[in-house]
Amino acid sequence: MAFSWKEFVTVSMVLFAVIDIMGSIPIIVDLRTRVGHIQSEKASVVAMVIMIAFLFVGEEILKLIGIDTSSFAVAGSFVLFFLALEMILGIRLYKDEDPSTASIVPIAFPLIAGAGTMTTLLSLKAEYATINIIAGIIVNVIVVYLVLKSSAKIERALGANGLGVIRKVFGVILLAIAVKLFAANVKELFI
Repeated sequence: MAFSWKEFVTVSMVLFAVIDIMGSIPIIVDLRTRVGHIQSEKASVVAMVIMIAFLFVGEEILKLIGIDTSSFAVAGSFVLFFLALEMILGIRLYKDEDPSTASIVPIAFPLIAGAGTMTTLLSLKAEYATINIIAGIIVNVIVVYLVLKSSAKIERALGANGLGVIRKVFGVILLAIAVKLFAANVKELFI
């Protein structure tokens, strides 16, 4: 249960790919133009609370409704797979109704702490120490906050092509994570 730099870096990178805050900049910019101001602090804190709470009680909630973690992980691998396809192919499978505010919904949930993030947290919990996962969550929330605060500047600096490249690279990483998650958990369903 000790802190490990290797685990911390791995967890941070996996969460960074799943949360995909850089790939979400076009969505964030679009929300900002539609609703005006985005409450970066509120969205970041709520997302962090959701992720840490789910890390500790997510497995118990699943047990309460009769779902084992392997089934949840396999289902989550499909969610990650489709998220990765969205990122790589530039299509939109998930459609959401128009938000009236842009802090808790849709930024904190489901953009930052969505189904993919929740699934990933449970999978990471099976392999890594909790302290390293919490540290990875905190680092990612700080990155999310900084990106939310400076999304317009980042968009201007990277341009549409730069954002597209980043989104596709993290899409491929996410696709690999989805395949690994599926392969590691699917055999448990048939035992």
